[in-house]
Amino acid sequence: MNEVLQQVRVLRLGLMDYEIALKKMREFTSRRDADTPDELWLLEHPPVYTLGLAADAAHGPKADHGIAVVQAERGGEITYHGPGQLVLYTLVDLARRGIKVKQFVAILEQSVIDLLDGRAQRRPGAPGVYANGAKVAALGIRVSRGCAFHGLALNVDMDLAPFAAIDPCGYPGLAVTQTRDLGFDFSVATAGARLAEILARKLEHA
Repeated sequence: MNEVLQQVRVLRLGLMDYEIALKKMREFTSRRDADTPDELWLLEHPPVYTLGLAADAAHGPKADHGIAVVQAERGGEITYHGPGQLVLYTLVDLARRGIKVKQFVAILEQSVIDLLDGRAQRRPGAPGVYANGAKVAALGIRVSRGCAFHGLALNVDMDLAPFAAIDPCGYPGLAVTQTRDLGFDFSVATAGARLAEILARKLEHA
């Protein structure tokens, strides 16, 4: 079911192959115009490692786990996506809303912090959201013609083992966690609905 929140369309896309989602994001961004409503896509991916533009192969994966590795045009280093992780793609016209890129990153981070009732925080110089010293949400965006795509990934209730084969986001030894282990019992669907509502509200008041 899709809905409109604060002039932002929210699409629930279920489990979708990463490369299919990547193609759809590129197509949406290339064909949108000044009147195209912004969209937030809520989904999960089958297991996949994704590399940002600046990704260094030295950060992994350090062994063949049978998990595909896909290059993308987002910012950031290597990360892992898999079932039980909420992926929120943010197809937002930043120029139309008068939002700068650093401001947008801060809005995304704060949306996750608000979802987690303030039990998580930023880390200076390391985009994303952290709790108890471990990363719970990763960010990576791309801006084309003033329009953002890609977005964030929040670990909800997933197998974290594949993160051990990489240096998450380019940081050797970086611990990762998930909302279940922080005491939250919400599902991916519930987390997505709440996060989309929080983010849509912040976008309208940016």
